[in-house]
Amino acid sequence: MTDQESDIHSKTIFPEFNFAEGELLLINKPYKWTSFDVVGKIRNSLKPLKLKVGHAGTLDPLATGLLILCTGKLTKQIDTFQAQEKEYTGTMILGGTTPSFDLETEVDKQFPLDGLNDEMIFKATAAFIGDIQQYPPAHSAVKVNGERLYVKARRGEETELRLRFVTVPEFEITRIALPEVDFRIVCSKGTYIRSLVSDFGKALNNGAYLSALTRTRNGNFLLQNAFEVSDLVAHLRSERVEKTRLASLS
Repeated sequence: MTDQESDIHSKTIFPEFNFAEGELLLINKPYKWTSFDVVGKIRNSLKPLKLKVGHAGTLDPLATGLLILCTGKLTKQIDTFQAQEKEYTGTMILGGTTPSFDLETEVDKQFPLDGLNDEMIFKATAAFIGDIQQYPPAHSAVKVNGERLYVKARRGEETELRLRFVTVPEFEITRIALPEVDFRIVCSKGTYIRSLVSDFGKALNNGAYLSALTRTRNGNFLLQNAFEVSDLVAHLRSERVEKTRLASLS
């Protein structure tokens, strides 16, 4: 994708959409929205058109940032967009753990921070760069026997998790203000940042959980070119109203 093509999806520009043929929409997913919430909102805004709308890569409800939506014939290419490299920025909290590895659940264990220093934290990133192995969080959308793990976890059921292999080309610490640690990470499809943060805490003989996460890039698509959901929905609805008005005059 060229810079010019990317700019077409700028949140300040509304191009001429052809949703039936297929549009790729860059969306800034709001906090606490599920990825399916965004899909549903856009699909409803396109009524009465009956179009396929899907997303290319789930973001957790507590995460924000770039979510790629495809419409119409372009939904056939969702797997291609989903397979692309991702980039995130986020914040982890050292000195504690939660069952979900993030803020969805309460802290269940606490650890002293006295023995930690900046050098130890910077050095610990080395073990998480390159090809690594990780288990998905028990509170995740991964399906086991047709049911998502978070459904089983909320019932208190334990499930044997399968180890997965992922690639992390870049992992850097950008700010340390204990217990908060900010980071930037570039990773392959299927990487669970929550799992990586939890493992990072273990590598420090401590605990860690994710407190904030934003997807800033998916392949060559950038968050800075994404639409805000409210802006795009307002535009689509105004377009629908205008077309209805013009049709009534013809």
